[in-house]
Amino acid sequence: MVSPIFAFLLCSMVLLNIFVVAQTRSSKIIDQYLLKETIKASWVVSSSGEINQTTRNMTVGDSHFAETTSSNSSTWVVSRLGHFAFGFLPLEDTNHFLLSIWYAKIPGKTVVWYANGDTPAPKGSKVELTGDDGLVLTAPNGELLWKTKTLTGKVHQGFLKDNGNFVLVDENHHGVWETFKHPRDTLLPTQTLEKGEKLSSRFVESNYSEGRFEMMLQMDGILSIHALNSPSGYANENYYESRTEESNTSSPGIRLVFEPSGYVYVLRKNSEKYNLSTWSGASTTNESYFRATLNFDGVFTLYQHSQSSFGSDGWSAVWSQPDNICLSRLATEGSGVCGFNSVCTLGSNQRPSCQCPKWYSLVDPNDPYGSCKPDFIQGCAEDELIGKVGVAGYDFEVLVNTDWPLSDYVLLKPFTEEQCEQSCLEDCMCAVAIYKSGSDCFKKKLPLSNGRVDVGLNGAKTFIKVRKDNSSLVVPQAKVNENSKSSLSLVAWVLFGSSSFLNVIFIGALCMCFFYIFQYKKKLRGIGKSANALETNLRCFCYEELERATNGFQKELGRGSFGVVYEGVINIGSEIPIAVKKLNTLLFQQVEMEFKNELHAIGLTHHKNLVRLIGYCEAEKERLLVYEYMSNGTLASLIFSEVKPEWKLRLEIASGVARGLAYLHEECITQIIHCDIKPQNILIDEYYNARISDFGLAKLLKMNQSRTNTAIRGTKGYVALEWFKNMPITAKVDVYSYGVLLLEIICCRRNVEMDLEEEEKVILIDWACDCYSRGTFDPLVEDDKEAFDDKKNMMKLVMISIWCIQEDPILRPTMRKVTQMLEGVVEVEPPPFPSQFSRHSQNP
Repeated sequence: MVSPIFAFLLCSMVLLNIFVVAQTRSSKIIDQYLLKETIKASWVVSSSGEINQTTRNMTVGDSHFAETTSSNSSTWVVSRLGHFAFGFLPLEDTNHFLLSIWYAKIPGKTVVWYANGDTPAPKGSKVELTGDDGLVLTAPNGELLWKTKTLTGKVHQGFLKDNGNFVLVDENHHGVWETFKHPRDTLLPTQTLEKGEKLSSRFVESNYSEGRFEMMLQMDGILSIHALNSPSGYANENYYESRTEESNTSSPGIRLVFEPSGYVYVLRKNSEKYNLSTWSGASTTNESYFRATLNFDGVFTLYQHSQSSFGSDGWSAVWSQPDNICLSRLATEGSGVCGFNSVCTLGSNQRPSCQCPKWYSLVDPNDPYGSCKPDFIQGCAEDELIGKVGVAGYDFEVLVNTDWPLSDYVLLKPFTEEQCEQSCLEDCMCAVAIYKSGSDCFKKKLPLSNGRVDVGLNGAKTFIKVRKDNSSLVVPQAKVNENSKSSLSLVAWVLFGSSSFLNVIFIGALCMCFFYIFQYKKKLRGIGKSANALETNLRCFCYEELERATNGFQKELGRGSFGVVYEGVINIGSEIPIAVKKLNTLLFQQVEMEFKNELHAIGLTHHKNLVRLIGYCEAEKERLLVYEYMSNGTLASLIFSEVKPEWKLRLEIASGVARGLAYLHEECITQIIHCDIKPQNILIDEYYNARISDFGLAKLLKMNQSRTNTAIRGTKGYVALEWFKNMPITAKVDVYSYGVLLLEIICCRRNVEMDLEEEEKVILIDWACDCYSRGTFDPLVEDDKEAFDDKKNMMKLVMISIWCIQEDPILRPTMRKVTQMLEGVVEVEPPPFPSQFSRHSQNP
């Protein structure tokens, strides 16, 4: 009989042998698989020169369709180690898909890049790799939804790297496009953000349309985050900047760097590093996943996820900027991170949450970050109709340390708390009163903006005024008295008691009266249509009024192809000098177009460097425009006179014109391209401020437009090359004209002077470019001691003007950047030398 100990040892040896055999066999299978995969893999080179290996390369002609699978996603390709996947992800509660890159091993499908956020792809859509256009995404009906742009060569293959970068390469394995150079809302380790590149937030967490926030590495090297005003896309002032007191003396940043360890910093030109956080990285990408995302709520956050915790979808926030977005002023105008009338509170994850005050509710219940509306009737007219005002009609909801700092309309001090409450109750415009510092009473009106909870208010009390009863606004019905009833009876008796003949005459007369009244009102609407449709405050003058104001159009100030300008004085509360532009009636159709352009363009603007339009006149075929009078004439008369104006004044005028153009291009509700910038259209007011005038040739763009096609406009010598090439016209045509104008301001001479003996000086831009190429700037300002003494500034202005007159519109700076260069905010790099064709295209 075998002993139990011997039996146990024998069984153990048998099991051990089985395990060793199985392990060996398994190892051989794995080795064979790895060998097979290694043979399948191909070595390719990315645009950055790195060699990478993938388990599958896409080749031209490969395609993939949007359809769900058992894994609830439609994967096209996976990176070599399986960290990232590329393909279609289904969007929540829709039948549409997002062409995207996501973490393949983490539940929840964390998206790090996406193509078609603004145009989700319906089920059955196809993405195909083509040689000429790269990736092309089309809907089932053939409609183009998205394609790669800015390719630098013909595509041969595509592959997904293990750092999450999807790369397209040519036949020589040189990169022609990559997702790292076209980021969306997320940066990954090894990725950089160069000058001018940006991240755009999503609209909300589950909506990948472009959102309200943007992070950009500015051309001056400062990393900034700002809010955008929808739908124009106008950027508000920065609420976060990577700038410290020490950085003012340091060199500018050149790129944002995201190291594999999770260390994120701005690399400066002198190799200094500006760290975005005190956290400097504690692990590597072999241990953790990292991503830096500009969240839909405007917070830029670094996230970490352990690679060993594949079963968890939890990302932990390592750091975020700004520290408290609720306390950041996102805009001097606008709602803040939360909507109007909402209150922002910072959560433990450094992310904001928004909440409506009591008795307020969301305008859109599906948008928790949207605006709130009062659930009761409030306002001066409503109070008067209901008859419940003051203490009798309202009560207060009291909050602590809550403020809407941009909604104040009056400060009362010294005031007691009771006086503050009473003042708000008795004021029909007051929606909220805040009492703080023991004596300050701030009254606020709707809409309330940038709401936040702020412990720094040290216990300040917030009184939100609410109606005691949620009364409906019932308009009292008109009562018909007995006299009215008898009058109606009399009319009825006359109408129906008379003969049929009289009834016919009576009804016909009524119809004629209504017809003439309708025609008269229609005529009035037509007269006021130009301005009223714009909701401007322009005054409509009658022709006789302007004829008297100009003393019969006696004193002429100037004339052009579209009409004559006269001096006058008009009394509109007080006597003010005016300039009346009387348009040429012989060219009525062209005059009508110029008249409407002028009204549309300048009627919507208000800026200290634009001439203010006071009003207009439409009388039969007469069209007149009334402007404020500029006592110092035109810039042409100032700089082309025998005595040169002071150098400092010329610099101020150049900056003023640049600011005015920047306003027209980027700050108006409707973008305006002036199209005729020249010294004759720049007026000088009594304080010698430059004012842009004459919007007759202006081209208005819709909010979503940045370019247009139109016939040649402007004045010879100031017209950009695009006009002659039948290219799309953008605001860069004004930049070109400004470059010519800036040279004229510097040199105090006209762009073309045919009577000069020295042929090389005849055309100013040619001469300036020649001087620049030789490095001799002095001849441009000969006999101008002030300009000589400020040579550094003078050279900077010449370089700015040469940037502006570049043949390629893309090379020209925007007017906003021009103002920054003039003010010294942005360094002026040496410009490329403009081509001869650009310089001679429109000059004799």
